[in-house]
Amino acid sequence: MSFTMPPAAAAETPALAADRRKALKLGLLGLVGLGSAPALAQGARGFSHGVASGEPGPDRVLLWTRYASADEARLKWEVATDDAFSQIVAQGDALASPANDCCAKAWARGLQPGKWYYYRFIAASGEKSVTGRTKTLPVGKVSSYKIAVFSCSNYGFGWFNAYGHACEANDFDLALHLGDYFYEYKRGNYPSEKQALAERVLPVDEAVTLAQYRERFATYRADPDLQRLHQLYPTVTVWDDHETANDTWKDGAENHQPDEGNWAVRKAASEKAYREWLPVSDDYYASYEVGELATLFRLETRHIARDKQFELGKIFDAAAPGQAEAALASFRDGAWRDPARTLMGAQQEEWLAKGLKTSARAHKPWQVLVQQVIMGQLAMPQNLAEGMAADSPDWLKKRIAVSTAGSHEGLPFNMDAWDGYPAARDRLYKASLEAGANLLVFAGDSHNAWAFDLDRKGQRVGVEMACHSVTSPGAEGSIRWRKPDALAADIVAANPQLKWCDTARRGYLAVELTPKSATGEWRFMAGIRQKGTALGGTRRMTVLAGQKRFTAS
Repeated sequence: MSFTMPPAAAAETPALAADRRKALKLGLLGLVGLGSAPALAQGARGFSHGVASGEPGPDRVLLWTRYASADEARLKWEVATDDAFSQIVAQGDALASPANDCCAKAWARGLQPGKWYYYRFIAASGEKSVTGRTKTLPVGKVSSYKIAVFSCSNYGFGWFNAYGHACEANDFDLALHLGDYFYEYKRGNYPSEKQALAERVLPVDEAVTLAQYRERFATYRADPDLQRLHQLYPTVTVWDDHETANDTWKDGAENHQPDEGNWAVRKAASEKAYREWLPVSDDYYASYEVGELATLFRLETRHIARDKQFELGKIFDAAAPGQAEAALASFRDGAWRDPARTLMGAQQEEWLAKGLKTSARAHKPWQVLVQQVIMGQLAMPQNLAEGMAADSPDWLKKRIAVSTAGSHEGLPFNMDAWDGYPAARDRLYKASLEAGANLLVFAGDSHNAWAFDLDRKGQRVGVEMACHSVTSPGAEGSIRWRKPDALAADIVAANPQLKWCDTARRGYLAVELTPKSATGEWRFMAGIRQKGTALGGTRRMTVLAGQKRFTAS
């Protein structure tokens, strides 16, 4: 949901990490001349989409590749301490089968913690994949850990320059993708034909079936910058809604219609394709220990438990003439606060509460939530409609009217975020406080950049760094009558928890964790309509360990 509406230690670092030119050579190896159309549509065979790694642990990592063939293919994989593979430390077999869209995954185990490794796959013919680079999680004391955070990557709106910049930076230990890895819409919908970049050709049909979800992955993963990102860094990914359909909840989605078949079948198809095409485990949620520094908790807030989103517009429309405010107030004091409503479900809530307590008792400075949607409280300013053109689209006029009316009654504007589930959020905050945790929350989904101080009834809980999109348009695409700086200032003024925001630029978030601080640098690309990795600006925000609020900036 957004403003837009679609109809380690130096001794442990390999020479590569210190040699930028060699890293870029590795990243580009095998990618020169690769087109943006799906590989199978081009008739490609063999290693069609590079390599990837994920689910890192202190002694293991999950390896991935795709070997396009009409028959099952037994692949050999190797992990080495050097890119010449003169010191192989782990090896095994993996099966690339048409039953899994020719994707192959294998666990490399018995590795050393906090180490960079190189890996590759080899076919029976002797054909080799490109060489990938990955890193295990550290143990013990960790002086610094750097993470690149991404979300909302819509292929049709522009180039994935944020991925390219993160690869050129060559200084991250891990990449996180917080969801909307791709978008399911048919060609010409989102983006529209007018908005779409001509060079970025999307599949014709909406992704509904297994074959169509696979086609969507093949299209996106043919992008050289996305391939290079997976090739150079281990990744932890979570799905949001568009990996299945817009505004997904456990039993449906806004963008799933009755004529599109059974929802459970569609959801299962999207999950199967997701697990085929990415180096992810089958676990819906998981945790990752970054030595004595942090615990990362990967959450699931869409498929297994989320209750259906409320729609303020329906409450607004159903009210009798002159009774909209009363109807919204009644909703605010009743259904909106229902303690039974959930995003994660009781089992995941219990798992997270125990994990927070364990991490805090181990005196780790940071308990990090790797999840999809904004957690901080966010209402729209009352003056948002001032200056809006009379010929603005009806959906936008209505959405602003509803959101400002809701804001007047103390309601948030986005019911698809944690704001739509206040009781569930309160339970999470309560569990965090009882555990003595120090929350650092990552979020995507909104296409815009946000920094929140999170609190429960005035008691500090932690901070949230919500990252902007790789390409998907933010408020600048619809609220065109307001200058971005003025809009941001009004939004901050209307929301006590919000300390800063940017609603107009694309890019990614670079985070550095140390025992004493967590610093987020929102990196804004100079543009996405032309291919290039130049930055158009940055913004840094820091929280000191134990302070649970951003320092003055």
